[in-house]
Amino acid sequence: MAAIVVPARQLLLFAKLQSRCCAFAVALLSGVAVSALAPRLPVARYDLLLVYGVLLTLLFRMRGWESGRDTAVIAVCHVIGLAFELVKVSLGSWSYPEPAILKFAGVPLYGGFLYAAVGSYVCRAWRLMDLELIRYRPRATGAVAAAIYLNFFTHHWLPDVRWPLAALLIAVTAGTSVRFTVGGARYRMPLALSFTLIGFFLWLAENIATYVGAWRYPYQLHGWQPVSPEKFGAWALLISVTFVLVAVARRRTEVSRGKPGGT
Repeated sequence: MAAIVVPARQLLLFAKLQSRCCAFAVALLSGVAVSALAPRLPVARYDLLLVYGVLLTLLFRMRGWESGRDTAVIAVCHVIGLAFELVKVSLGSWSYPEPAILKFAGVPLYGGFLYAAVGSYVCRAWRLMDLELIRYRPRATGAVAAAIYLNFFTHHWLPDVRWPLAALLIAVTAGTSVRFTVGGARYRMPLALSFTLIGFFLWLAENIATYVGAWRYPYQLHGWQPVSPEKFGAWALLISVTFVLVAVARRRTEVSRGKPGGT
């Protein structure tokens, strides 16, 4: 019986830690959902969500739930996300159909917070679960992550090489693992597997986000439909970009404190 109880307890502790890591994302999606249910709003919903996102960011910083460097990384994720949105919306990949004042080229400025939430998750997971990288190749992984990000733009004009890039990502992360702590015990997971699992849960979150009107794919404009399963793979690739950014920030923090980086 004890052999069953201990793993179950650890699984519950892991779920609790994950919920804390997702705090910003959950709060953001909750705000989107509440705004969708509100019968009448004093300002455009997208503009209100921008203010809400800024207040969330300030709250997390003032409460010490995010460090100054974490907030900087999250801000970079926001900017990178907005750039992604501007290109994708201009090409009709998805849209933000509601009106807003703070909207540029069809993209409301709050849209970057959806990517910032992913950055917050990785930052908080790194701290709360005491992440450590084993045999991590920063330059090779960073180069592949940059190529993955660019391919999501260029595949509209050039051949889509996401599958070769996925194979390359697996190759450069082969042998790389993430060590993390749950309830005082240390565990290890292959980095590529962590990307896959995070990508799956981001795909689930995207289904929730589109259901409550965060944005719309063309096939959802006349009624919600589940997000295509291919987006699961897209997120599993894109999470590498956020991970690399956070890893760089964490390494600089460790170096500034006189600690060795992950090996």
